[in-house]
Amino acid sequence: MRLTGLAALLAFALTGAAMAQTFPDDAALRQMLQASIEDGRATGLVLGVIEADGSRRIVAYGEPGEGAAPLGPDSIFEIGSVTKVFTATLLADMLLRGEVSAQAPAQDYAPAGMRLPAYDGQAITLVHLAEQNSGLPRLPDNLDLSKVKMANPYAAYTPDMLLAFLSGYALPRRPGETFEYSNLGMGVLGEILAHRAGSDFETAVRARILTPLRMEATAITLGPQMRSALVQGHDAAGLAVANWDLPALAGAGGLRSSMRDMLTFLAANIGEPETALQRAMRLAHTPRFPISSGAQIGLGWITLSTPAGRILYHDGATGGYGAIMAIDPARRMGVVLLGNRTGVPDDIAMHLMDPAIPLRSPPSQAQTPAEAYAPPDQLASYAGVYALEGMPAFKLAVTLENGRLHVQATGQTKFPLFARTPSRFFLKAVEAELTFAAAADNRPAYLILHQAGVDQKAVRE
Repeated sequence: MRLTGLAALLAFALTGAAMAQTFPDDAALRQMLQASIEDGRATGLVLGVIEADGSRRIVAYGEPGEGAAPLGPDSIFEIGSVTKVFTATLLADMLLRGEVSAQAPAQDYAPAGMRLPAYDGQAITLVHLAEQNSGLPRLPDNLDLSKVKMANPYAAYTPDMLLAFLSGYALPRRPGETFEYSNLGMGVLGEILAHRAGSDFETAVRARILTPLRMEATAITLGPQMRSALVQGHDAAGLAVANWDLPALAGAGGLRSSMRDMLTFLAANIGEPETALQRAMRLAHTPRFPISSGAQIGLGWITLSTPAGRILYHDGATGGYGAIMAIDPARRMGVVLLGNRTGVPDDIAMHLMDPAIPLRSPPSQAQTPAEAYAPPDQLASYAGVYALEGMPAFKLAVTLENGRLHVQATGQTKFPLFARTPSRFFLKAVEAELTFAAAADNRPAYLILHQAGVDQKAVRE
């Protein structure tokens, strides 16, 4: 799941000239990884590239964690929301086989006991779920993160809890109307497709995608060989954390994989399709619904339009890992980056795909604002839980600990806040700021999340 930032924002500054036709040499690639690790944005990274001639290269840098084998092509990482592309590819495969219909209500294929909501008689389709415009929220509101172990936040969310939420939820708008990134929606899609295939999600993905591609190091359930190759995950502060489990929402982020396998998957998505599975992959690529002026979503894949061409990508993160994969179908090139700290330096992958997308500058005294003084009583007044408008299940918990404010978004790592002014705070681990507003005129207190050029309001509960 993409959980490294405080909200799922899909925007890049895209300018510049056409891209080079080949990636930098291994030394330059390794230097990029080293810089991100030395800046404190990563613990260990494995980078893979596919050149236009089909050749592949893999470089690694950093620490695998205590007790783990050195980083390399066969190191195992959680890939988080990159799983969503596998889920959407499974849908595309079933569409081409005629096993499901793009127009039929998803309810027609749902397992017994699952009741999907509708809006004014309009049903959610499987395609709505894959396009992230079903009307379902980012997360279900009965996923009470205050009562579960935050180290593994989805582990306690059972299939029965999922069914209970769906049966009682009222859609706020028509399906197909608005893009809203939804881990819930992709999890539901995975469950429905697995039921249609007559299996569980992991078995369906293995049978339809992993086995045909001979991807033997990709799974949800780790066998002895994959477990021995699993690197240790770390939170944003670099501390070791537990792995994540998603028993009810596996299709949203449950897969683990190696770089060798991920490049195999990427290669199957590049070039002229030769098999039924590859034709399904191309169907998943097709842009279908706008996200912003420069981005569209297909079945899982997000397409960015840049001066250099079209880049298809998806990223993901769990509590201790991060991943991103990107391809340029026209130039038959691709990149995968896997890391063992929550989130991943996306800028490396996107810069390699288009050098006009800049690498993130390293932190410096000039770039990091001096911390301002904020009175203790004022800090205490900001503490509370804030619900993001339009995404009520996505909350920002603000706490005061040892004289410093911290913020923790739903399912994410806790970050310290640093005062720019007594009411505006910045984060050092994430490029985001928060502005707090006190309650006034019978209206509750709220905050504004400033990230990636977008301002989002969250109201204190």
